[in-house]
Amino acid sequence: GSSRSSPRNLFVADTLASAGLATLLFDLLTPEEERDVGNVFDIELLARRLLTATAWLQHVPAAAALPLGYFGASTGAAAALSAAAAVDSQAASDVAAVVSRGGRPDLAWDALPAVRAPTLLVVGGRDRDRDRDEQVLEMNRRARERLTGCASRLEIVPNATHLFGEPGSLEQVAALARDWFVGHLSLLGHAHHA
Repeated sequence: GSSRSSPRNLFVADTLASAGLATLLFDLLTPEEERDVGNVFDIELLARRLLTATAWLQHVPAAAALPLGYFGASTGAAAALSAAAAVDSQAASDVAAVVSRGGRPDLAWDALPAVRAPTLLVVGGRDRDRDRDEQVLEMNRRARERLTGCASRLEIVPNATHLFGEPGSLEQVAALARDWFVGHLSLLGHAHHA
């Protein structure tokens, strides 16, 4: 539900790239597919698309040896977690870190125990799911308890809502994601080159 041209996604991608992290920003749905809101919540479809992009990336010579991280927002975060949990996929086994921004990890509930990549869940302190009248923070707390196969952390950006539009909140998200990826991907990168 959030495209590659979203100012929020561009800001985070720029922050990651500025830290020396190779960054690929892409949509998991075509514009036609996005018109059907059911596709936005088809986590299995989104995860398959992410794994296909990952498999493609692994054949790009400049990227093939680099450690891989997934960053997803909202339903894209559920897709990232589902893809990282795909036990029958070589692409998934190469995922070294995951970051969820305002994510809906509850939509990947069954996959969560199979995630092996260190996972950071970033949530706004005032983010609510209007349909369920439930705080997204609480959904993320419960989801984190199911992330039993990996290191995980929950970070709360105080007073932020779902889109992190409040002054300074998106900057906090980007910094948290950058630090998580630098910490987890750098260690792996050195192991690959040793």
